[in-house]
Amino acid sequence: MPRSLFLVCLIAFCLFGVKGTAQVAKPFFILDMVHHNPGEPLTKTLFSNPSYLKSYGFNGQVLNDFVFAHAALTFDKLNPEIFPEGSKQRVWVMEAARRIRENIKAAHQAGLKAYYFTDIIVLPKRLVELYKDEICDEKGKISFERPKTIEIHKIMLEELFETFPELDGLVIRTGETYLNNVPYHTGNNPITKGIESHLKLIRLLREEVCVKHHKMIFYRTWLSAGMHEKPDVYLKVTSQIEPHPDLVFSIKHTSGDYQRTLDFNRTLGIGDHSQIVEVQCQREYEGKGAYPNYIAQGVIDGFEEYSTNKPQSGYKSLNDLKDNPNFRGVWTWSRGGGWLGPYVSNEFWMKLNTYVLSHWAKNTRQTELEVFNQFMDENGILGTDRKKFRKLCLLSAGAVLRGHNSAVLNWDNNWVWWMRDEFLSGTDAGRLVTAFKTLYQRGELDKAVSEKHEAVRLWEQISKLSREIKLKNRADQSYLSVSSDYGLLLHQIIAEGWSIMALGYVGDQTGTYDKRALRNAVLRYDEAWKMYRQLKKDHADCATLYQPYAFDFKSPGYHNSVGMEAAVNKYRLISNLVD
Repeated sequence: MPRSLFLVCLIAFCLFGVKGTAQVAKPFFILDMVHHNPGEPLTKTLFSNPSYLKSYGFNGQVLNDFVFAHAALTFDKLNPEIFPEGSKQRVWVMEAARRIRENIKAAHQAGLKAYYFTDIIVLPKRLVELYKDEICDEKGKISFERPKTIEIHKIMLEELFETFPELDGLVIRTGETYLNNVPYHTGNNPITKGIESHLKLIRLLREEVCVKHHKMIFYRTWLSAGMHEKPDVYLKVTSQIEPHPDLVFSIKHTSGDYQRTLDFNRTLGIGDHSQIVEVQCQREYEGKGAYPNYIAQGVIDGFEEYSTNKPQSGYKSLNDLKDNPNFRGVWTWSRGGGWLGPYVSNEFWMKLNTYVLSHWAKNTRQTELEVFNQFMDENGILGTDRKKFRKLCLLSAGAVLRGHNSAVLNWDNNWVWWMRDEFLSGTDAGRLVTAFKTLYQRGELDKAVSEKHEAVRLWEQISKLSREIKLKNRADQSYLSVSSDYGLLLHQIIAEGWSIMALGYVGDQTGTYDKRALRNAVLRYDEAWKMYRQLKKDHADCATLYQPYAFDFKSPGYHNSVGMEAAVNKYRLISNLVD
């Protein structure tokens, strides 16, 4: 056979295989996003720099400052009165478009794909005024049940890719609509009829974006109609959608929000569509990097509770999922999520979680420990310090589980919300009312409180280890010990707060209070707060502090007067009534 013909045959075999059909490898996505706090100044972080992301092995950036790409459109083809020439609203739109082009360009120059985070429905206020009768339902909400709404979204998507032809695709969120950063727009959740609404929206996006423009759609299943956590709902939706190489479903690794004790998401690995897995590295319910909290090992290999008090069959980790044909990548939230603080000035703990997840995703045949060792190499952790640092990180995962929830008790999924962002709730209102009632009735309240004190003992080990480990970066060296002390003092507050509330709750039920124990716990609680506040005064790199109030979804403070402090003060008063 002539050499040239042999080469042609060899190339054809490689391209088409023995069956004569093209064997095209599906792209694997390693994405990162900074989730800036809505309505606040943008987070200052290295993870906003595409070149920095490239160094971590990412191949795509999800851009999310809540100025959505589709909010930077004029809608001139629909109606030039929406953003009239010379209006301040049009000036805002044009400036937003300029920044979006810069963000896309920066990502591409670093070798990353650029995908814009997109809330639907978000439309110009003026547009809604002009077409209200055609697009809104009887409650005044923009509705996908109205044909004009679908027509407007087709026009919007066409203008979007005419305006930003370089944009590689969109990440779609429904269920939540953040309008904090788009003053001339309004919107609401499009999912009004459950599965039917999802089908309408996905089919629209598939046709108008994937088919027509050959751009990516990452459709987040989060929060609407149970699609994010109920396999039957997920399958009822996706089984009616024809797969497309540019359509990927994006699913949180937890069955619910990013909380410990929640199951590994049971919608992962099922159905016929490609999926990527979302992981939050700056955990909004677990300190936001104010203290050590190593979650990458649990995400990759399975969290401790999946083998103890929350046993789970099927997939329990990324390692379990990695050979599933649907698995197409990992999307980390390196920074952000939730509201307010704690605010940090050092990104060390987010760097660790993000590094391990992104580098593991580059080669899923590596073990988590192998990638962890690479992080230690790059951060100059040598000799016996390596074992100590590893121990510290694994202890942090166990300490957070016990301090926030439980490693041994049957922990209800609703109870995990008792602390979030920078807030600590109490037994005077909210989730802990039900939790304490149930634990008391089951005879497990003392065990729950003991577990909070067990967490403190783990934090004492962490604090001690943090002073024995040397890092090559001085700022990180300081933060290692300061953040570990932060974790210890915060969890002392939690343990004593729970002790007081448990003693008080028992007294409420029996009519008899152990006032001596209450007084002693109150003294320890006050001392922990004193030391916690002093830590912040003494160390500029210390994160901002928690507040003893329950989270309340009302800006700007996001809390009211109920919470741990109010609950403790109720029993403080009782403890001082006698000798």
